[in-house]
Amino acid sequence: MAGHSKWANIQHRKGKQDKIRAKVFSKLSKEITVAAKMGDPDPDKNPRLRLAVKEAKSNSVPKDVIERAIKKAVGGDAENYEEIRYEGYGPNGVAVIVEAMTDNRNRTASSVRSLFAKHGGNLGETGSVAFMFERKGQVSYPLSAGDADTIMMAAIEAGAEDVETNQGDGDEDPGSHIIWCADTDLSEVSNALEEALGESLSAKFVWRPSTTTDLGLEDAQKLMKLIEALEDDDDVQNVTANFEISDEVMAQL
Repeated sequence: MAGHSKWANIQHRKGKQDKIRAKVFSKLSKEITVAAKMGDPDPDKNPRLRLAVKEAKSNSVPKDVIERAIKKAVGGDAENYEEIRYEGYGPNGVAVIVEAMTDNRNRTASSVRSLFAKHGGNLGETGSVAFMFERKGQVSYPLSAGDADTIMMAAIEAGAEDVETNQGDGDEDPGSHIIWCADTDLSEVSNALEEALGESLSAKFVWRPSTTTDLGLEDAQKLMKLIEALEDDDDVQNVTANFEISDEVMAQL
């Protein structure tokens, strides 16, 4: 299993902590507000908003918080956020993409640059690492949604590109089917899959590494600290890195 997937599993376990939970709610609410402000406030008529609401629900964001985020945009009192992508390198040359939403570009750039430097990395120019990733749509389903053949057939009929199955390793990582598609097809593929398989666990845009860097324990620990620090920044929405970690190193982490 790829390192970035394992990191998602680590974050899932850490998400049980109240502090991280509150921060996740805040970031997802911001995405909902921005999506509603940029388009129609009705999720059925706004694909980006629909996906944002789905992602919020998959992370157990309360219904009233979701509704409040939409009303904030409709009411015209939402902040004017700018979407910015930062690119850089972490320990051992790992490529890192940071997606942010900010109302102060200078503040966010300074913070992100400082965090890279503090944790053994360096911020690069736009485009410096993006070529090592592909922008994709990712839809997740629980293993209980069907066997591999059932999921594959549904994915093909929905217009998806690939399917991966993670069997998991217990209650904290129950496993899942990951369905990949072109980023421009995510809304349509997600809708078609729901008709065939029911409600998905998650449907979102991600940066999928086309190449990965293997990390030993020391570099993995340094990278985790960098990612944690970046994700703790209020302006940062998502962090993606192209690393791979062996099961032995993962166990020590």
